[in-house]
Amino acid sequence: MSKDRAHKSKEGAQAGSILRQPTAVWAIAFACAVSFMGIGLVDPILPAISEELHASPSQTMLLFTSYLLITAVAMFFSGFISSRLGVKRTLLAGLVFIVVFAALAGASDTVGQIIGFRAGWGLGNALFISTALAAIVGAATGGSARAVILYEAALGIGMAAGPLLGGALGEISWRGPFFGTAVLMAVALLAIVVLLRDSGAKPEPVPFTAGLSAVRNPALLALAITALFYNYGFFTLLAYTPYPLEEAASQAGLDFGAHELGLVFFGWGTALAITSVFVAPILTRRFGLLPVLFTMLSLLGVGLAVMAVGVNSVPVLITVVVVSGLFLGVLNTALTQTVMEATDLPRNVASSTYSGVRFLGGAVAPAVSGGIAEAMGEGAPYWFGVASLVASIVALAIGSGTLAHLARPHLAAQKEAEAVTAGAEA
Repeated sequence: MSKDRAHKSKEGAQAGSILRQPTAVWAIAFACAVSFMGIGLVDPILPAISEELHASPSQTMLLFTSYLLITAVAMFFSGFISSRLGVKRTLLAGLVFIVVFAALAGASDTVGQIIGFRAGWGLGNALFISTALAAIVGAATGGSARAVILYEAALGIGMAAGPLLGGALGEISWRGPFFGTAVLMAVALLAIVVLLRDSGAKPEPVPFTAGLSAVRNPALLALAITALFYNYGFFTLLAYTPYPLEEAASQAGLDFGAHELGLVFFGWGTALAITSVFVAPILTRRFGLLPVLFTMLSLLGVGLAVMAVGVNSVPVLITVVVVSGLFLGVLNTALTQTVMEATDLPRNVASSTYSGVRFLGGAVAPAVSGGIAEAMGEGAPYWFGVASLVASIVALAIGSGTLAHLARPHLAAQKEAEAVTAGAEA
């Protein structure tokens, strides 16, 4: 009897120990946060780059496209690379790329140079991010679900801090955010060198085409296509919104520069971080992963439709941007957790393949949104985002047959442990 109580007490302690992680996990999480800063970092300074380097909005939004496109392509092969180099060396290689190319972007004199250096930055990002997720899942205590929460927490913090840092340093110079990221990533690199131990175990070799072959897995394919269309909507909001927001503010006689844009997207990122860590686990346990995904995709689509209608209103745009962060936080965590649970593929292969397809959607949105706005009006890119989210919902519905086991509500952590124990004893 006392043994059973002690066992349950231990389970209860583990259930509450999400913050009690090895130092190496926190080092990787810090580096993840800084890495994700790179996504939203340029958001507040896009108009400033357009003005100072005499570039059109369509050209400056290519800073997102080059970054995300190279990230996407490299993701398919990052599992092969990490299986040859090992986790630690792959993480460090990715960080070195980011430091070098972020600094070079800050030293650029033309928007074309920045676009090119952002591509190199994206290569480093692919090596780092895909390996970091697998590393955190492998090193964290408390199981894969908690590791995903830690990873998404780092994503949320990075997403929130990126625009804030970009806005603050962007007030000084548009070069500031790039140099700031290079410095922070250098610190992260040193932390990984010092705190992450190399296990010495030789990784199991992964074939060069493993990332591409993984797409044939029906469950992973369904989730990847869902994320492809979802990320189009995501990056329509993230990359395109600074332009109509600045224009609406100008028409209203408001001074709306990099600092103000940074604060708006800081609110968005903070909302994303809060729901990814605290709300998503509650919702998925109570309602199940698939119902949560369907609901959040629908709510995000409604938000983009409101932005399309209210594209000339500063309060509407700001409010929907911040509120959409609530939906995005839940979506990111639920999708990542679904990928980790949906297949029996190696985690690094599943995460890199899923991320590769996902980032392709993110790369397309900034590339076409400027042209769509010029041809069809400022609200049109948001309507395309709505259509993309509808496509995402349809893709998830079509593939839901392969994900049926994820539709049921998840039990709370302690009840899951009790259920497993009961099953083992039976």
